Amino acid sequence: MIPKKYTPLVFSFFMSLLMSCLMSLIICLLNFGLIENILLIWLKSWGTAFLIAYPVVLLINPLVSKLVNLVIKD
Repeated sequence: MIPKKYTPLVFSFFMSLLMSCLMSLIICLLNFGLIENILLIWLKSWGTAFLIAYPVVLLINPLVSKLVNLVIKD
């Protein structure tokens, strides 16, 4: 198991993994429809999307946390 101190990294990993998966799938389906090689196109898109999404989530996490704290009442 992964130590608790790595929770933000693990959370960001799974969040970016799942979001990039769903977003790339939806965008591929909207752009190409159910064509013969949609699975291969989607997997390539997902790989690229995840490579971008994970570092971006890590970078913007502090900003998002501050924004959430601004709109949430104590």
